[in-house]
Amino acid sequence: MVNRASSSNISLSLKLVGIICILSFGLDFLFLLFPFQPTDKLWQINLFRNLVERGIVPMVGIGIILTAYWVDSFDESGRSSPLSLKLPTFIISSLLGLIFLLIFPLHLNNVNQVKVQALARINEESGQLENQVTAQLAQIQTQLGNNEVKAAVEKQRTALKEQLSTQLNELVRDDVKYNQALNNPQLPAAQKDLLKKYKANPKALDDFIAQQTDPQQLAVQRTTQIRTQKEQRLKKTQEDAVKELRIGISSLLLSIGYIVIGWTGLKGMGVLQGSSKRKSSR
Repeated sequence: MVNRASSSNISLSLKLVGIICILSFGLDFLFLLFPFQPTDKLWQINLFRNLVERGIVPMVGIGIILTAYWVDSFDESGRSSPLSLKLPTFIISSLLGLIFLLIFPLHLNNVNQVKVQALARINEESGQLENQVTAQLAQIQTQLGNNEVKAAVEKQRTALKEQLSTQLNELVRDDVKYNQALNNPQLPAAQKDLLKKYKANPKALDDFIAQQTDPQQLAVQRTTQIRTQKEQRLKKTQEDAVKELRIGISSLLLSIGYIVIGWTGLKGMGVLQGSSKRKSSR
């Protein structure tokens, strides 16, 4: 059996730990409010997420305090502390249950609104970029109708071909340099692919230059890149919204736990029964 002094010390220690847990959550809550931007949906989302992620801390504190009173029940002397923490603990639990119950729909609504806005913004930005590519292609094609511009482009292609041909020939003729180039992690995959094709067929260089200098091909590549990035951004936005669903469910579970603890405790103390009797007497 635990002696009376030990029981009292254990109870006091448990109550102290429980109070610290609850106060720690309250302090975190105050710091999370700053900078105060209640009309900002992202601010609300971050606030609710942080509160839910820390929401188990006060529940642990409440459980520890109730455990302390369970330890007190083994004190045969029947002495009780003049300042009881039971009523404030159950009231705090009920208030936290209400807070987390409100967070559940508010958080999911905010996440949905932010997701819809993000998806619309991504679609709009991608559309603008594609329109820019189309406009640039039309401008380039118009400029290529000029004989002088066309001659300048052909001159650039010839110079590029001579430069690449010299570099590729040097690598292809030396197996050591060739293998070093293929194993070089800093060399882009497209250049490695060209090197392999050029060794098998030197005419591959002509196809590469034509592809890299053809405005239509470049426009198609750029459009494909824009659409790929768009799909990636849309997918990430959807995944982030789904992840926030976990926060909403956790908030609902926390609210159920706090409400059950709070209302059960208040009913056990006769607080709810007293209020219901007063209402019925009226």
